[in-house]
Amino acid sequence: MSVSYSDGRFSMDLDPRERGPQDACGVFGVWAPGEEVSKLTYFGLYALQHRGQESAGIALSDGARILVYKDMGLVSQVFDEATLDSLRGHLAIGHCRYSTAGSAVWDNAQPTFCSARGGGLALGHNGNLTNTPELAEALPSPRSETTTDTEVLTNLLAHYAGGDSGSTIEDAAMELLPKVEGAFSLVFMDEGTLYAARDPQGIRPFVLGRLGETSDAGGWVVASETAALDIVGAEQVREIDPGELLTIDERGVRSRRFAPARRKGCLFEYVYLSRPDTTIAGRNVNTTRVEVGRRLAAEHPVDADLVIPVPESGTPSAVGYAEASGIPFAQGLVKNSYVGRTFIQPSQTLRQLGIRLKLNPLREVIEGRRLVVVDDSIVRGNTQRALVRMLREAGAAEVHVRISSPPVLWPCYYGVDFATRAELIAANLSVEEITESINADSLAHVSLEQLTAATKLPENQLCRACFDGVYPVKVDTDSRGEYLLEKSCGSPVVAGEK
Repeated sequence: MSVSYSDGRFSMDLDPRERGPQDACGVFGVWAPGEEVSKLTYFGLYALQHRGQESAGIALSDGARILVYKDMGLVSQVFDEATLDSLRGHLAIGHCRYSTAGSAVWDNAQPTFCSARGGGLALGHNGNLTNTPELAEALPSPRSETTTDTEVLTNLLAHYAGGDSGSTIEDAAMELLPKVEGAFSLVFMDEGTLYAARDPQGIRPFVLGRLGETSDAGGWVVASETAALDIVGAEQVREIDPGELLTIDERGVRSRRFAPARRKGCLFEYVYLSRPDTTIAGRNVNTTRVEVGRRLAAEHPVDADLVIPVPESGTPSAVGYAEASGIPFAQGLVKNSYVGRTFIQPSQTLRQLGIRLKLNPLREVIEGRRLVVVDDSIVRGNTQRALVRMLREAGAAEVHVRISSPPVLWPCYYGVDFATRAELIAANLSVEEITESINADSLAHVSLEQLTAATKLPENQLCRACFDGVYPVKVDTDSRGEYLLEKSCGSPVVAGEK
């Protein structure tokens, strides 16, 4: 057995204060003898790049050894065709990662690896655990090299599968997973078997697909979103159930339940996190966002000349708003498609340009017009403030901001990089005060009830904690609801206020 890694390097965002909410990770796994699984995984991660742009990695097995290749940067920056051609095997898992500031280091890139039962174990994680310190206490000493929730899971699985008990990786997972709290969609593997597990609440999306033949002899794929199945030509079989462990090998797919399902899917996946061409719980995300726009128009009409979206996540809701209101839809902002992660540290002068790197107004469309500007969410307010200023400079007569989600009032503990409650603008200012702060003529949000209704899911099957503060899994907070654990798939073991 051998493991190799690529050289690492640091990356920088242009300005973390100008980011929207970020999901922590995307995961992908494939078991497909006879296929180029490294390239399938590459394309699967490419489809999931929106879920994490900090680092990317693939672990692959040829049946005798596991090879791990990972690095900082986008999927296309980490892998080239020569690298993928050198990664040969029948089984692979992949991961693309986003973390909070301070964690952007190669050591936290995934998949993680650990020796287990005379072989290897590689693991990728989407989500965030809420009982990492307690889990870490079960690790054998010394524990100094185990610093993230993903590493804790990897080492505990290896530990449970070790010793004289004769436990398999599957047995170890069935013993460990009932003790894990928080949000997790896991892909992991040994030399011959692919595993997938989803937390009992099913907070993050997770799906199973089939490659090629319809019998158990065909290939199998697991992924964070259905869009990743589409890009590799896999047919969706079903969602992985909350509280379910899948084992995939030459015998096909086997399912075991480690906990009863208590469905609490993340509502924010519909608002922003998932791709519009993804399906969650049988509901297309784009269809949901268009419906949210219609409901937003009914709740908060305005007399205006044009409806323009903040691309790309605001576009479907802007379409729905225009349809319902009868106000013409127009593309008033041009997005630079080539803006991604950058390794160049900007100066303060460049920081002040902020949103202009990503968006530029079409003056001919905007000048003299009363605009309805549809965006997906307001977190800190910095982006909207810069956007309104830019539209006014381009000659907009009025700027009415409409948001296709309710006010974000609470942090997320389950794998989304929201600000702390002290930084969330809606937690500290009224709608009227925010309107003044961003210099808009008006501001309105869709209601939580209407957003929920647009998903076609019952309220009791959704996690809406960032909007209503009702957390489905116990979290450690102080009296202000701030984080006590850093927010990332890769959160520190030692608790301490961020």
